[in-house]
Amino acid sequence: MSDKTFNALLLEKNNDEFSASIKPLTVSDLPEGDVLVEVAYSTLNYKDGLAVTNKGKVVRGFPMVPGIDFAGTVAESSSPDYQPGDKVVLTGWGVGETHWGGFSQMARVKSGWLVPLPDGLTLEQSMGIGTAGFTAILCILALEKMGLTPDAGEVAVTGASGGVGSVAVAVLAKLGYTVVASTGRTESHAYLKELGAAEVVDRSPFDPSKRPLESARWGGAVDTVGGEILASLLKAMKPEASVAACGNAGGFALPTTVLPFILRGVNLLGINSVTVPYNERVEAWRRLAQDLPLDALNQAMEVAPLSNITALAEDILKGQVRGRLVIDVNA
Repeated sequence: MSDKTFNALLLEKNNDEFSASIKPLTVSDLPEGDVLVEVAYSTLNYKDGLAVTNKGKVVRGFPMVPGIDFAGTVAESSSPDYQPGDKVVLTGWGVGETHWGGFSQMARVKSGWLVPLPDGLTLEQSMGIGTAGFTAILCILALEKMGLTPDAGEVAVTGASGGVGSVAVAVLAKLGYTVVASTGRTESHAYLKELGAAEVVDRSPFDPSKRPLESARWGGAVDTVGGEILASLLKAMKPEASVAACGNAGGFALPTTVLPFILRGVNLLGINSVTVPYNERVEAWRRLAQDLPLDALNQAMEVAPLSNITALAEDILKGQVRGRLVIDVNA
């Protein structure tokens, strides 16, 4: 199969001249790994947008095939864990950054990076979830571990119309939580209500203030934004409540004080979805298959061809992509 030809989005840089184009490659061009996968779908994340447009220091070496997620069927395997024909999913592990990724019809990776496609999901649906949905469920699992239950009161989800936020809203609502979804996009209010949000608000509840603490409102929170919004969330958490933080679109800096932590016992939980151990990954995907309503997932998904990837990358950086954008690498 080493001479099999396939198409992939290849990022190249020659003398600081950057290019992103779909090119024919052969299996022998792929990096090392013990499992070769025929990719069916990938998905477009914010990080992928940065890579494809060369607007962030995401790619660590060139040439590179971007795409931090993919789902497909095992074509060849020297690992005892996978056999040809197995359906598999990959998120994280630096794929699309340091190792060729999912915007390709073929991928060769380490078997330890893969998980079996969970029962109840199709390959397309798994990429409707992707890194964003995987991160969302990790946030919810972390909050549950800290004792969050539906009787804790309102749970805030910031950046709710994005990929992580929309999955978090849908799962939390199904689990019986009172979800308050925050978004700066008024056109997404009805969509978030359909996903199960009890209330949809703009960003005004999280406007910066000089007060070190605000009235305690939130029983828990999933923050996908960071910056001032995360700081405002921390000020308004109930005693002993937790915030799962997983994003920085609103900025890297966190302008807060120690008071939410030492006067209310608030917990700030950092969520890293890249190098989650295998058993925890499998459990997270099991929970997604169990707790994410498939009608909500299908509503949040849009499928687009790989040939449109450059324009779509620009759109996601401008905040013009709602929900989850699945990439059909064979179209």
